[in-house]
Amino acid sequence: MKKALISGAGTAGTALAFWLGRHGFAVTVVERSPAMRTGGHAVDVRGAAIEVVSRMGLLETIQAARTTYRGMSVLDGDGNEVFRTTETTYSGGRLDNDDVELFRDDLARILFEHAPADYRFGDSITGLREHEHGVRVTFERAEPADFDVVIGADGLHSTVRRLAFGPEERHVHPIGQHIGIYTMDNFLGLRDWQTWLKDGDAGYGLFTTRDNSRLKVFLGFEAGPIDYDHRDVEQHKRIAAERCGGLRWETPRLLKAMWEDPAFYFDTMAQVRMDRWSAGRVTLLGDAACCPSPMSGQGTSLALVGAYVLAEELGAAGHETAFARYEARMRPFAEVNQALALENPGGPAAEESVDRAKNAITL
Repeated sequence: MKKALISGAGTAGTALAFWLGRHGFAVTVVERSPAMRTGGHAVDVRGAAIEVVSRMGLLETIQAARTTYRGMSVLDGDGNEVFRTTETTYSGGRLDNDDVELFRDDLARILFEHAPADYRFGDSITGLREHEHGVRVTFERAEPADFDVVIGADGLHSTVRRLAFGPEERHVHPIGQHIGIYTMDNFLGLRDWQTWLKDGDAGYGLFTTRDNSRLKVFLGFEAGPIDYDHRDVEQHKRIAAERCGGLRWETPRLLKAMWEDPAFYFDTMAQVRMDRWSAGRVTLLGDAACCPSPMSGQGTSLALVGAYVLAEELGAAGHETAFARYEARMRPFAEVNQALALENPGGPAAEESVDRAKNAITL
């Protein structure tokens, strides 16, 4: 039985664990977080990814967890409504299509529950050394071990990518946007609704949770590169408060709640562009390989489809052939979705472009 090590227990990592298990691999997943990560914004399962979750037998389960938004409002800087629709939302697109929008942590929970593997939380890879029969991996906590293949599914700031391909700066390309995401009480009494406010180069979106008891707050602002430690949450909150503190309406109340949420997430919107995704017995998956940025709405679908394709190829051939076939199939799909994010920076892409991009691969 071949042994595979996956770094990262997010969408890409857990989906790959599911499929590699189906292909007879012994799978270990190492995750820096002490448990499955909570929080995050709404994500979309679209196009080819719908077929992937259907083949997993999870389509009905994922559909049962979908968001139930009836529409959205757009406000001016003072909180006055200037636009309202019950046909679409910025986060999920048209409300009458077959896409499935759900919260990131709901999707993570579903995948985790259906992807048995040896999960090792609270640990991280520190070294990779390839030898004749595999890869010797060292960890922060666990003893060194050997694996036949190693897959970096560890996101935009991938440790595996850094170890195998060099510094992050070579591969991560900011696109001039920054986001912060957290959860707070639904003090506005919204029901199955989204509210968006933008004034100048900053703004936010407010999303109700499925039971309408809470709000997901999605802060955003435009800026060039910012020097920060991507693991320093308090620093992230200071940056968000500074950049969004000049907004009016309910902004003081929103920022007060931000300081109270330990699951606050902040990062630069960026794309990962690489000449190759594999080196020897190591390859990359999802955002680690080809992050399109949240502006595309396609990161989750790229992760799900990529996991399916990579596992299928590893189940059919050795790592050299499998990795080459995986990249040949996935790279055109990734590139068209990265282009989607750049089509209208700061706003949603045209519906026809989204429809073309989400189906730009044959499984």
